[in-house]
Amino acid sequence: MSALNNHPLIHQYIEQNQYGKLVDFKFHINEPGVVEYVVQVQSKHLATPLAAHGGMIASLMDATLGVGALSMVCEANEVVSTIDLHVTFLNPVFEGDTLTSISTVVKVGKRILFMEASATNQHGTLVAKANACLNRYPKESAGY
Repeated sequence: MSALNNHPLIHQYIEQNQYGKLVDFKFHINEPGVVEYVVQVQSKHLATPLAAHGGMIASLMDATLGVGALSMVCEANEVVSTIDLHVTFLNPVFEGDTLTSISTVVKVGKRILFMEASATNQHGTLVAKANACLNRYPKESAGY
């Protein structure tokens, strides 16, 4: 596990991310740019009596991509915000499923980062893929 898990800016992000607490997302940083998010799908995540809401899955992907990018720039006292997010839903997700989403870095520029992520269920079935462009900027501009 990466020492970035203990970075002060990562801790501030965890403390301030009320949405992440609401949906019960958990993450750890494996290495810069490679973040693993996990969520146990609960009834509050469902859109139908059986299936998870696509917005919850999109949120999981956005969080995975965002923290993956954050882990690339936090040493420079920078944070990120999503500019563009594309999610492809590949298989249904059900209550009780455990989703694991992992980010990868495609490109880091002076201002823009491009990230990809995949999410699988507890059976290893690919349920979603995503990519995003994220803007990097000074942490003070985000209130940190």
